[in-house]
Amino acid sequence: MRTFILLVTFSCFLAMQSFAGKILVPMDDSQTNHLKAYGISYFVLENGVTMEWLLNYRGGSFLMPQLSSIEDELVIRGVSYEILADGQVNAIKRKIASPEVNQEVVQLEVAPKIAVYTPDGKQPWDDAVTLVMEYAEIPYDKVYDSTVVSGGLAEYDWLHLHHEDFTGQYGKFYAAYRNAPWYREQVATLEASAKRLGFSKVSDMKLAVAQSIKNYVVGGGFLFTMCSGTDSFDIALAAHKTDIAEQMFDGDGMDPNYQAKMDYSNSFAFEDYQIEEDPYKYEYSTIDGTQRHRTLNERNDAFTLFEFSAKWDVVPTMLTQNHKQVVKNFYGQTTDFVKEYVKPSVTIMGESKSIGTVKYIHGEMGNGTWTFYGGHDPEDYQHRVGDPHTDLNLHPNSAGYRLILNNVLFPAAKKKKRKT
Repeated sequence: MRTFILLVTFSCFLAMQSFAGKILVPMDDSQTNHLKAYGISYFVLENGVTMEWLLNYRGGSFLMPQLSSIEDELVIRGVSYEILADGQVNAIKRKIASPEVNQEVVQLEVAPKIAVYTPDGKQPWDDAVTLVMEYAEIPYDKVYDSTVVSGGLAEYDWLHLHHEDFTGQYGKFYAAYRNAPWYREQVATLEASAKRLGFSKVSDMKLAVAQSIKNYVVGGGFLFTMCSGTDSFDIALAAHKTDIAEQMFDGDGMDPNYQAKMDYSNSFAFEDYQIEEDPYKYEYSTIDGTQRHRTLNERNDAFTLFEFSAKWDVVPTMLTQNHKQVVKNFYGQTTDFVKEYVKPSVTIMGESKSIGTVKYIHGEMGNGTWTFYGGHDPEDYQHRVGDPHTDLNLHPNSAGYRLILNNVLFPAAKKKKRKT
């Protein structure tokens, strides 16, 4: 009923929209709640109203129609905003249009339909993306292996991968947790699922899932993933012709010639790395930069966002919108990526230059795009199994979480060809 009333209200005002002022939602340090501002933007799009993203203007601000329904939501959710007259809006846009100014206006048109690849029983706080979408009040559906392999991703615009292990090695938690009830339950559940879907082992099922996700991206989907959902996904694709899982994971041993059979051309982001063969080691490969961070302390462990040309490189500009250029780092099973293993075609958007790692990368695959973001939780520096979940009410201006939400809104942008 509430949505119906809002739609009626919006439609009543749309005819007068061009004659009214605008609502500016600033995204610089003046904003009281950056994260909920993205939820407001999604709410506006979800109700059929177009809006604009002012790239590099005051931290990547949003410009919306001046409607009482939007103002009410801004007040309810505690998001700062300003009312601008037409003359003020025109002056801002003239400045943005100047060739000397590294800013751009991007129109946001339709709220993307969002899916999160996650197993049953996971709570929002188990994953930073679901946590921040819940906080920002952005709706999403949960999907898992059966939906993916049956082609169910076709109805979604944007997909996030929970911190999954696509190599079929159960997160390589074997050494520390093989006798833990939650680990044994996870193994039993996945083995039953693989059998039900017609696969002889979990690693085969996870490869089929990874290949289906790749096909989704090639067909025009938007993929975003963090932590072990990045490198394990890419490794699984590269290892599609061989077996990299030891006996305790899939019932048979590794292929002794696996390295020669790695097919990096089948993957998205990485190449020429070494697989971690030891099943007792909590690591997939040499891609992960976690050990390099041991030389730093929390106070000086940060990554720097690259600045792109807003008028020439619109996509990476959208994905790096923030009120801070230097963002505090955070660990994960995959904290970030060793730069030497990143393919030359990949766009690096954030890096820890002093230790040779990259945190935030992006690329195209077919008609779609993908983004990898290392680490587990932007506001939990050294997250461990069993740690209490993050309360985002304490971090409404999190620069690290903003990068996630940039990706959520990205598919709503009107497609704009790269200038040549």
